Amino acid sequence: MSNRPRPARLTRVALITGALLAIGATAYVTTNYWLPYVGSFVPKEDQVAGAPADDPHAGHDHEGHTEAASIELSDKGLKNIGYVPLVIQPTEYARTLSLPAIVVERPGRSQKHVTAPFTGLVTDIYAVNGEAVGPNEPLFEMKLTHEELVTAQTDYLQTQANLEVVNRELARLQGLGKGVIAGKRILEQQYEKQRLESALMAGEQALLLHGLAQEQVDDIRKTQQLFRSITVFSPEHRHSDEACEGPHLFTVQRLGIAEGEQIEVGRELAVLADHCALHVEATAFEDDAAAIRSAAREDRSVTARLLQSDSEEDIVQGLEVLYVADQIDPQSRALKVFFRLPNQVAYEKSLPGGKRFLEWRFKPGQRLQVSIPVETWDDQLVVLTTAVVDEGGESYVYRQNGDHFDQVPVHVVHRDQNAIVIANDGALFPGDVVAGQGAFQMHLALKNQAGGGVDPHAGHNH
Repeated sequence: MSNRPRPARLTRVALITGALLAIGATAYVTTNYWLPYVGSFVPKEDQVAGAPADDPHAGHDHEGHTEAASIELSDKGLKNIGYVPLVIQPTEYARTLSLPAIVVERPGRSQKHVTAPFTGLVTDIYAVNGEAVGPNEPLFEMKLTHEELVTAQTDYLQTQANLEVVNRELARLQGLGKGVIAGKRILEQQYEKQRLESALMAGEQALLLHGLAQEQVDDIRKTQQLFRSITVFSPEHRHSDEACEGPHLFTVQRLGIAEGEQIEVGRELAVLADHCALHVEATAFEDDAAAIRSAAREDRSVTARLLQSDSEEDIVQGLEVLYVADQIDPQSRALKVFFRLPNQVAYEKSLPGGKRFLEWRFKPGQRLQVSIPVETWDDQLVVLTTAVVDEGGESYVYRQNGDHFDQVPVHVVHRDQNAIVIANDGALFPGDVVAGQGAFQMHLALKNQAGGGVDPHAGHNH
């Protein structure tokens, strides 16, 4: 009779052996995950005695601290990751409505078009591009070739000369005495005087309508000479609703002529910009209209921040809602909201000869992010967006625990671009110190320490 084992028994032995090998291999691969927990049940004397001499964590027993969820960094390592501590304290949090916006000019206020009052030849240009000019400053000098204006001046001087002749003749006749000259002759001269005075007044009004100032018309009458050239001045500020906090100056935005050029009446000579006050044009959705209306009614302070800038100087506080557009774009369903934006001079330079150049802090075309307060929450745990690391459905902060940082799961109640509100459910307590910056680098280091694969984009809050 044969002594060979039965096939069924061999199969069972093989299966048991394979299972034991698989369990051993799995335990070896996942040592970093289960070994710290097993070690917590081993007496400290045995654990220290059996630990390698170069293990910095051997024998550590921090309260609430486990090696798998804790990371230790040196002082240099903390500096390398840009670590910034953040103390947890309950505070007031204003939930805001964030809207994309752009700085725009004020229609009918920000641009002044200077046009040629007469046909003429440009003989001198006093202003240059970018120069700052005040009201009533000379911009151009023109030699007049306007035929109608020349004719109007000639008629005006001719009428004035005829009036002087009539006045002299009337004075002569009246000096001859009664009976020497017929009264009819004197009466005719008086009528002629009245006619010429009316014509002179009409000629004066015609010159004013052509664009001459009253002082220029008076100068024509006194000097008895035609007005051959004219100086074009910058306009005056005629509006009382300006919100300037600095010098109220124009900036030469564009020059449209050259010296020696023949200019027709009405042609644009220059465009002046008045940027002492601008508008912020924000884009909202139709559903946001109620919240915006409520903020405007309650005079809530609106904040705007220049994009691609982290400087405190580029944050504008205290904006007020100017008006909400009375129509909605039919394609995008966007609603335009406008805010008043007072401007300030950021840089000013004066050159010899009196020329000035200035740069305004805000310029049309700059992109902004407008934050409108919607509601206020009291006693909230508010942290920076860089303090929370997201991975899948979990969110973590790294709380300082002696010389370690423990990974603490938290529940995120609300977040925006600048802050995150964490639930006050006992995960964190007032006075706890967490990593305000550098938490993401700690998270990567902890995953490397545990032997897991590192996703360089996991939980990164942009």
